[in-house]
Amino acid sequence: MNRSRIRPLLTKPAIRVIDAYMTRLAYFDCASGISGDMTLGALVDAGADLTAMNRAIGSLGLPGCRLVAREVKKHALRATQVTVQYEQEHQHRHLGDILALLDGADLSGRQRQTARRIFTRLAEAEAKVHGVAVEKVHFHEVGAADSIADVVGTAVGLDLLDVERVAASAVPTGCGRVRIAHGEVSIPAPATAELLCGVPVVESHVGAELTTPTGAAILAVLAERFGPMPSMTLRRVGYGAGQADLPEQANVLRLILGEVAHGDAEDVCLVETNLDDTTGEMIGYAVSRLWQAGALDVFTTAIQMKKNRPGVTLSALCRAADVPAVEAVLFRETSTMGVRRWPVVRQVLARKPHRVATRWGEVEGKVGFPPDGPPRFSPEFESCRRIAAELDLPLREVYDAAHEAFDPRSV
Repeated sequence: MNRSRIRPLLTKPAIRVIDAYMTRLAYFDCASGISGDMTLGALVDAGADLTAMNRAIGSLGLPGCRLVAREVKKHALRATQVTVQYEQEHQHRHLGDILALLDGADLSGRQRQTARRIFTRLAEAEAKVHGVAVEKVHFHEVGAADSIADVVGTAVGLDLLDVERVAASAVPTGCGRVRIAHGEVSIPAPATAELLCGVPVVESHVGAELTTPTGAAILAVLAERFGPMPSMTLRRVGYGAGQADLPEQANVLRLILGEVAHGDAEDVCLVETNLDDTTGEMIGYAVSRLWQAGALDVFTTAIQMKKNRPGVTLSALCRAADVPAVEAVLFRETSTMGVRRWPVVRQVLARKPHRVATRWGEVEGKVGFPPDGPPRFSPEFESCRRIAAELDLPLREVYDAAHEAFDPRSV
């Protein structure tokens, strides 16, 4: 959906619906890993304004620090290579020093917050690796002017491109050994490995450091999901070149910008168990505990079990992180001896809370934004029930009044 082309043909309410439904996504294709300078190159190549990025970096007060971009070729692929020019420093910085630079710089609130999050995550990783408190961490490589420019430039570039969400492929780290401030270490470097905990990595036989701590921190903080490129409408593609020339592949980071629905597909888990010897009261209690454990949806299905016994399938939909808590409820609150689970895809509409005014008072609910129709309002049961009980009204009348009171132009 190209908003720029269809906007002149739409009413203001319709434009608001489109804006609410679509989200700008940046997908990092890390076939050759990711580093700070590769990220900068990909952002500039995708259209981020280099002058605006340099203006923000210049406000940090780092002597002579600026970004320089040029076009290069890596294995016949055109890409933008960004280098950081700066006057040589002889100081190491703590996290507090870097946060003070950010607070004094001419950055938007979003840009500053993004940079702060990345540097804080870097400090946490270094602190764990070296066994010191976060505030005591001495930044070496990532405390230098060029690394500060990498992080700030990334935060500014993403903001300039109006990126709202970030996703990435699985990440190769390379192999072999690399020299850091603390000596020679295996790839991935200790801080990189710590930052990639929870991130899918892929095997790579390239004898080089493909993913640096700065690149790993950018993904660890910003990427919401990892895996194949999600469904979206592609708008721009940018290529950021790494400094090294790899023997068998192009050393580039590909950045794909596009638009996806707010209600994008979400990877969740379905956890189920069959019950034929648990009372209805116990099942009802288990349902309430499953909601408390973080379930996204809970439901029961009548089934016929062995020896023709009537039974119930108790099902809970939840995010992967909540599976242990959901399974614990099933084992603790029912008679089950086993549960089953599998990954499923959950598709949801864009939505937001909303209130409507009826002649009996306000009714709370949610507005959903379908991809091919006007927004629709769904009243909350508890809000309608409260009015119906207080005024001795039929519940259906309160629901009907709430639907009639909804004006699509109000969202």
